[in-house]
Amino acid sequence: MTARSRPRNRRAQLADAAAALFGKRGYHSVGVGDIAAAAGITASALYRHFQNKQDVLGHVLLTGVDELAERVHDAVSGLADDPQSRLAPLLLAAAEVSIERRELTALWRWQGRHLREADQKELRGRATTLLSAWLTGLRRLRPELSSGQAHLLCFAALSVFGSVGDHRATPRSGFAPLLAHLGEAVVRADLPTPAPRADEWRTRVAPTPSRREELLTAATRLFRERGFHAVSMDDIGAATGIAGPSVYRHFAGKSDLLLAASRRMADRLTLGLEDSLATATDPADALRRLARSYVDTVLRSDDLIAVYTTELANLPERDGRELRAMQRGYVAEWVRLLREVAPGLDEPAARVAVHAALTIVNDIPRTQRFTTRPGLADELSALADTVLRAAAEDR
Repeated sequence: MTARSRPRNRRAQLADAAAALFGKRGYHSVGVGDIAAAAGITASALYRHFQNKQDVLGHVLLTGVDELAERVHDAVSGLADDPQSRLAPLLLAAAEVSIERRELTALWRWQGRHLREADQKELRGRATTLLSAWLTGLRRLRPELSSGQAHLLCFAALSVFGSVGDHRATPRSGFAPLLAHLGEAVVRADLPTPAPRADEWRTRVAPTPSRREELLTAATRLFRERGFHAVSMDDIGAATGIAGPSVYRHFAGKSDLLLAASRRMADRLTLGLEDSLATATDPADALRRLARSYVDTVLRSDDLIAVYTTELANLPERDGRELRAMQRGYVAEWVRLLREVAPGLDEPAARVAVHAALTIVNDIPRTQRFTTRPGLADELSALADTVLRAAAEDR
């Protein structure tokens, strides 16, 4: 293709192709050649538009934030002056763009760690500008909220919209209105008063770990921070004060570390599920107990849950298939209970609500400003319950 006949939107085509591939395979499993081939050009032609793969990711995420800001600009701008009437249009617009750009929604949540530092800073700056207007409007809507509470509810609502990047469920009708309804329920949620016992999990004194346990903990943290492919056995050894080859005395390879971390998380979730079902008096009680169990498990397993939800594609095929089946089965139990509580709720809509609740619990502890909140466990449980009740009451 000659320069004269080259499409004017080639850069946008490449960005769209990259977003789809990054979302499907993960950043490290996609090469420049893959992106170029998906757009119908050669790898050398791609370099006329982008310096490298990291540059492509930066463009995708920054333009995505700009698109979101443009779509919700009018609603956000008027939120501070008239929060009652502008809230619903804002939530619906945010829901619509999140659904339309699902692959981008997933990238925002999980692939931003691979950006250059300058792009990360720029992304945070643009997102902060948008969030500031949103926070101002929420404080006008609910003046009784403290600054911390307003931030928590704003981020939780964003998690509701971001949850669509973690699943492919599509309700037969009213997907965006359902998502907006769940977001509004979060924004209007009553947060519980902090209880003295809420953060006991943070103050327990753990026994001295074995070398194997040290390695597993270090590897899980590094996988979360950098991604599986960006971590070497030497990195894992260095994090625990030993040489990389010494790690092999405890684990056969990096995949074995990932498998051990993933199975540990799966086992914790399974135990919580079994206990919730065994002690509940009815489906609604089981759902409440399950939500609390999930919160408690995530709060003591933050690195594990991040790895378990993002890195299974890097396991050997048989192990990955087994653990993905366990993930689906766990979510299916939530969906089953919710539909028993609300028989009129169809399965895709129930899945949307369950994933929204799970994503709030997954995301909030990853945000540094919230990690020291007293009573965070109670707040997360209340927010998850709010989302599930809102879905049940909407049908």
